[in-house]
Amino acid sequence: MSQEFLGDRKKALEDSFFAKESDKLRDELKQQEEVKASKESLSEASGITDSAVLEQLIALDIGSDTVAAISLVPLVEVAWADGDVDDKERDAILVAAEAAGIGRDSASGQLLDSWLAERPDRSVLSAWKEYVGALSATLNVEGKNTLKRDLLGRARSVAEAAGGFIGLGNKISKSEQDVLDELDRAFS
Repeated sequence: MSQEFLGDRKKALEDSFFAKESDKLRDELKQQEEVKASKESLSEASGITDSAVLEQLIALDIGSDTVAAISLVPLVEVAWADGDVDDKERDAILVAAEAAGIGRDSASGQLLDSWLAERPDRSVLSAWKEYVGALSATLNVEGKNTLKRDLLGRARSVAEAAGGFIGLGNKISKSEQDVLDELDRAFS
């Protein structure tokens, strides 16, 4: 065997090795870009900004539509706690939905409009509680607490939107607090 033949084989082997490494690095970069895009989408849909929680949701294959539904149900339930949705509560919910990337003309936006016009069936809340309970069991403590704080914080904002009597006293009614407590227990 000639030195030239061995040199050619060595070069081909090196080229093959580096091509595989380059493909591997390219695939890793593509995967990182996909995770980043997924995190941004989930963050927009939920308002959750904690990177670790977003990564856990991605690992569980939870999409932005699911997160949007998870974030809307508590708002709607708190708004209906007193038996009707007043204009301040409706506005607070619509602002929260828009901030979560839910447009009024989207399917989620239309569902939200129907929930604000007519109280959703109790089965929606039951399904939400079961889902949140199962999801909470899969998250680490920090992730669960962050998700809980974010979801219940927005629900509390809706409860406070109607305010107390001429802005005095407790801004959250007993029925709204009862709903907030029920939502809180879903995370246990």
